[in-house]
Amino acid sequence: MTDPAPLQTLTIRRPDDWHLHLRDGAMLKAVLPETARHFARAIVMPNLVPPVVTAAQAGGYHARITEALPEGMSFTPLMTLYLTEDTDPADLRHAYESGLVTAVKLYPAGATTNSASGVRDFDKVRAVLETMAEIGCPLCVHGEVTTHDVDIFDREAVFIETVLEPIRRATPGLKVTMEHITTSDAVAYVTGADGAIGATITTHHLMIDRNHILVGGIKPHYYCLPVAKRRTHMEALRRIAASGHPRVFLGTDSAPHLDHDKESACGCAGIFSATNTMACLAQVFEEEGALDKLEAFASLNGPAHYGLPPNEDRITLVRHAAPVRFPAKVATATGPVTVFDPGRPVYWSVA
Repeated sequence: MTDPAPLQTLTIRRPDDWHLHLRDGAMLKAVLPETARHFARAIVMPNLVPPVVTAAQAGGYHARITEALPEGMSFTPLMTLYLTEDTDPADLRHAYESGLVTAVKLYPAGATTNSASGVRDFDKVRAVLETMAEIGCPLCVHGEVTTHDVDIFDREAVFIETVLEPIRRATPGLKVTMEHITTSDAVAYVTGADGAIGATITTHHLMIDRNHILVGGIKPHYYCLPVAKRRTHMEALRRIAASGHPRVFLGTDSAPHLDHDKESACGCAGIFSATNTMACLAQVFEEEGALDKLEAFASLNGPAHYGLPPNEDRITLVRHAAPVRFPAKVATATGPVTVFDPGRPVYWSVA
């Protein structure tokens, strides 16, 4: 990374990432430092192979993350359970009330990477959702339907109408996090809904639209799920993030895949942004004239939603006169992972 002379600095509370993929094994060891360098905590996704579905499995994964954390780095993984039609409400209650697990993740079956074990029949998880409402455990939702007759660009809007709203009506008191929202429909829903609901927005959905994926040739490193939408949707996301709205906060959905798995005939969905997220966000919020709202989005609203205190530590962002260059790749023991390219100059870095 270059280090041009600083023009401006911005100090905020140390941020958290409320939607993160760390994978396991060699990938975990390679990508964990990229998050821990800037973020104090993260909601860690459970879609491993096999998925993290029990308290015992969550405890084992937590131990592997802790073991992989480099000496001298401070980071707290907030564990989740993968909701299946066989989830045991008693095991979930134990996991949450013991403090081992912070939330439960709902993947509609087939929605994204390693989601084959997800829910197909929502009636079969009714008892689990009722237990979650009773104990206050949040439900993190991948908000897309997966039926083939629904266009991929419409799957979020259809999910809100046909799945999410019925779940919330049937389970009063259930706290919901709509993860990685991508549409103006989701913005309108989360800001207008009654009850305990919040939403995360990724770094990349604030910076790219579907043209980045398709114009001038297919660009696999911009392919993610939910897929990036029209520019008008990206603009709606930027407006709500920059407003400081208390229900909206950062969840990067940073999702590492080896380059050969992205650059293939059936490339994996996911964008790895842990390395340069905070710099990219400072660029977005500066462009929106809302640098004073960055701390709310990255450091305050998420803890408030999850009932946790904000971090006491601070980080300082620095604006430079010339664009900052970030590493193009992160090396792992089994191959490289491409770092998110925002497709525009970024003038910020973390000091």
